Amino acid sequence: MKKMVMAACVGALAGGIVTTQFVGPLVAQETERQRSTYEYLDLFGSIFERVRAGYVEEVDDRDLIEAAINGMLTSLDPHSGFLPADDYSDMQVQTRGEFGGLGIEVTQENGFVKVVSPIDDTPAAEAGLQAGDFITHLNGESLLGLNLDEAVELMRGPVGSEIIISIVREGMDPFDVTLERATIRIRAVRSRVEDNTVVLRVTTFSRQTFDNLVEQLEEEAEALGGMDSVDGIVLDLRNNPGGLLSQAIQVSDAFLEQGEIVSTRGRDPQDSDRYNARPGDISGGKPIVVLINGGSASASEIVAGALQDHRRAIVVGEKSFGKGSVQSVIPLQGNAAMRLTTARYYTPSGRSIQSLGIEPDILVRRRLGDGEDVDTTGRSEADLRGSLINDSLTEDEIRQLEEERARLEADAQRRNDDYQLAYALDIIKGIAVLENR
Repeated sequence: MKKMVMAACVGALAGGIVTTQFVGPLVAQETERQRSTYEYLDLFGSIFERVRAGYVEEVDDRDLIEAAINGMLTSLDPHSGFLPADDYSDMQVQTRGEFGGLGIEVTQENGFVKVVSPIDDTPAAEAGLQAGDFITHLNGESLLGLNLDEAVELMRGPVGSEIIISIVREGMDPFDVTLERATIRIRAVRSRVEDNTVVLRVTTFSRQTFDNLVEQLEEEAEALGGMDSVDGIVLDLRNNPGGLLSQAIQVSDAFLEQGEIVSTRGRDPQDSDRYNARPGDISGGKPIVVLINGGSASASEIVAGALQDHRRAIVVGEKSFGKGSVQSVIPLQGNAAMRLTTARYYTPSGRSIQSLGIEPDILVRRRLGDGEDVDTTGRSEADLRGSLINDSLTEDEIRQLEEERARLEADAQRRNDDYQLAYALDIIKGIAVLENR
């Protein structure tokens, strides 16, 4: 027993010596780090005073400090930044689904402003701006050297006023577009029926997105005679720049019975979260095709990734934007706020799509129109003068044939207008045929 006690005491003493040997350098390193931090804060104060006293023009102290704060945040990543009171108020309005501006979601790349996506039915969309366009000048003034918030501020202005935007698009010469600023009222979800398939066009993830989606799906299903009459659903997330994480989770949950939707992981493991689906699929298990492209970002990618990983939907289109980070908006004094990247998000299979994007299950590139349509059907027997009629068909059968011919012509036109959507509808039809068999 005495030996055991002695061994324990020696062990404890040895442990104490070892611990002391490691704690000393760690404390010294922390002290040195703090001293270096304070030295740089002193340097900042010195520069601040020198600018106030010696700059060629008088400058506002508040503007200098806000610029310094914003510079610190924007140096971290393109999505962090400082929001002065006016910008913070604008952001809160945007998440409610109505704001003033051009209707364009942007990021910054290589010092220039890059279009993530134009928003449907806005001046930017109507002018033909596309995801991937670079904005180099506003009213002839270069944006090079400005941060993203400064560039966005220049795009704002009174409703009805005009602004000239200089665009650089891959494969084209630079060109200018004149836009008229407008009040942007975002209708989060638009719907229509194509051949018994409900097409849900989700333009943004604002506070009303989930409610709009449920409402639109129910209305279209009722018009078809109930959900049993619906062949499938096309969830169109193309050029959807994202929005609220909570809305992306709700939209995903709407079509999933169980399982993880998304997980977020911060620097501190305790800050990690996991969001799971609850029982209940509002579509009753109908086939789903999700459409994405390079303008599908953030919350759009969460929905596409969740439905893809659970094999609940077929993802069609082009690789998405690849924004796999989560920003927290932290209110500050003076009605300002800071937007800080606090976590990365991961799809149910553990994928991080940051800078990679969601790869579609079926790659379908956007097709450009080839100009005037050419009739390739040629002449038929019915076109010949005096040809015999087909007397083996009833009037109802003839009417059905005419309706089918009109439907096929509409399908052909749809392929010219929106090849990706036509492809998605073909998939739904194929699944419906297999199920009926």
